[in-house]
Amino acid sequence: MKRLVFSLVMLTFLSACAGNVEGGKGEIANSPVAQSGAPLASSDQGLPPSALPEVIGGRQQLQECPYLDSQWVADTNGQRVLGAGIDERFDTPACVFWSYAEEPQLTVLVRRMSTEAEAEEVVNWAAPIASTEPAEEPAGWTGGRMGSPGRSLYAVYRGNTAVVTISNQDQSFKAELVAKEVIKNLGL
Repeated sequence: MKRLVFSLVMLTFLSACAGNVEGGKGEIANSPVAQSGAPLASSDQGLPPSALPEVIGGRQQLQECPYLDSQWVADTNGQRVLGAGIDERFDTPACVFWSYAEEPQLTVLVRRMSTEAEAEEVVNWAAPIASTEPAEEPAGWTGGRMGSPGRSLYAVYRGNTAVVTISNQDQSFKAELVAKEVIKNLGL
């Protein structure tokens, strides 16, 4: 039930972030469906660009993320890590970290797509490049960033790889720091 609520909250948030309505047709211009008529498949075991992590056991467990240390996450995002989980459906496991709140304090997705266009689609799903603040760090990466009360995200791609970080902090600076650390730790 908690997973369903989290997924619905995240989809609502991300839909609001992508609220770029195309020519009065009522379609979200940057959604995978609006651009191609059907969701694009990815190399992550066929998951669509809009796939969110599903962590069995949720915040009641403490699985180590293979590329981010829990104490580093606590220090950077500013909240104690009380639970963490990974979703191995993704080629590079997605990592989710919880603190005291029911929703995650940090969600990290590294998507290795079949093409650069699909990696850009992941970024446009999370933080549409045309309607968010530019994200251009680290050098050579391109994407979007946004912050709002209680939520921020940073999404960038280079080649066929996309990195998306979603934080429960207001400013996207912390989400950017996480994305840079992930890129550095994975040698992307």
